Amino acid sequence: MDKQRLTLAVLTVLPFVMACGSDTAGDPAGASAASEVAGVHWKVDSVTVDGTTRHAPAGADADLRIGKNGTAEGSYGCNEFGAKAALTGHHVKLTHARQTLMACEPARMAFERAFSHTLVDHTLTADLKGNKLTLTTHDGDRIHLTKEQDTPLYGTKWTITSLGRDGTAASLPPQAKGSAYLTFDKKSGKVTGRLGCNHVTAKATVRDGRITLGPASTTRMMCDASLMHTEKSLLRLFDGTATYRVDHRTLTLTSENGESAEAVAGR
Repeated sequence: MDKQRLTLAVLTVLPFVMACGSDTAGDPAGASAASEVAGVHWKVDSVTVDGTTRHAPAGADADLRIGKNGTAEGSYGCNEFGAKAALTGHHVKLTHARQTLMACEPARMAFERAFSHTLVDHTLTADLKGNKLTLTTHDGDRIHLTKEQDTPLYGTKWTITSLGRDGTAASLPPQAKGSAYLTFDKKSGKVTGRLGCNHVTAKATVRDGRITLGPASTTRMMCDASLMHTEKSLLRLFDGTATYRVDHRTLTLTSENGESAEAVAGR
């Protein structure tokens, strides 16, 4: 493993408060920039502190995600974080940050310290150009970020992480984690994958945010009870229509009968 984790604290995601100040009304460009910063997954490319630029180490996956529902969260490169924040005109400020406390390899930790120190407790000026965002402190330190696109529905291995019914979702049991996945193929118009125990194939018609799944054709193996329970739940998504939503690397399926499944894209 490339990092050794020791969890000492639980991540707390605090409300993300969007403040509309007087400078927004007088700065149309700033208002536009502020509105485009929220609701986007930003990948952190590099951080410049005191004239020295540190690029994100390979595999660090440092990011910043500002939700439109009043939350902000992300990764410093090793540890996950959440914070209070305010967007006013072309300024961003994160305060009261909370994070997990894990130990990673030295390169990641050095980058994390530079990123977190620059990101939190500073009034940052946001400069948005296309899919690039630069956040600059009063002292000239900078964070360079790139907008990440949502993962395509087709051709992605979507690993099931949770199942739900009528708005209530629960993670898969430990024995079933990583055992169920779906892959949609545009050319064949089919979905293939594994339901926990058995492999599955079915027709899949995607249109206007909805997926119509045909009857499931599966192998006929018997497995551990937790795997069979997962499989039974997933089978209820087939032979019907479900709405779908892709948010960055997460796929959510919700059937007309209230069954739901959430999956993450494989890396």
